[in-house]
Formats: sequence, C-alpha cells, structure tokens
Amino acid sequence: MSKLLNLKILIVEDEPTSVTLLTEGLGDCCNEILVVKDGIEAIKTALKNPDLNLILMDLKLPKMNGLDATKKIREFNKKVIIIAQTAYAFPKDEAKAIESGCNDFISKPILKEKLLKMIEKYLL
Repeated sequence: MSKLLNLKILIVEDEPTSVTLLTEGLGDCCNEILVVKDGIEAIKTALKNPDLNLILMDLKLPKMNGLDATKKIREFNKKVIIIAQTAYAFPKDEAKAIESGCNDFISKPILKEKLLKMIEKYLL
C-alpha cells in the first residue's frame, strides 16, 4: 500500500505501546494519523474530521468504551470505516462490535499484514 491512497486514520487507543505499533505499521499507507486515548475524544475528533477514512477503535477505553463511542459516531457518520480492535477476542465481543456499528473486528496482537489486508478490503 502506498501513501497515494491519501488516507486519514483515527487511532483510538489508550495503550502507548499499541499506539506506537499501529502508527509505525500504518505510516506507509496514509497521509495523516490522529490519535486519541478515550471514547469521548474519539467522538469529538470524528465530529471535527468528517473526512476520516478509517477509525481503529479499541473496545476497552477509559471514560467511554469503544462500543458506545462507535454508536455515537454512527449517529453522525455512517460512511467511515470502523474496525474494532481488542485483546479480548471472544465471539460475543465480535458480535457486539458489529452490532454497535463497526465494519469489522481484529484481535490483538495485531499483525500488520492482516490489518493492511483488512484496510485494502474496505478502502481500495
């Protein structure tokens, strides 16, 4: 994938190590990466950036969890691709993520190749 895709991605993640891995892994395929640490900031950032292509939404977050944040974002942006990411990958978690408005689900630790294929599936 190349930066020619001109992607704008929001990473919603409260673990610094995960943020680093995601930003380094996605740096080659996008022009802009925004990072926030909780669900409330995710909603505010999505409101201010209606041109987002992708949101990587952690499900376990402080202040507001990723499922609730996704539901709120879907009230004003039905087009952005939202991929849920979590270390707690049980089938019921995936079902809840899809029900809340996520397009897809990826479990941690996130493999770069798997994430890039998922992004290609939705954005190419």
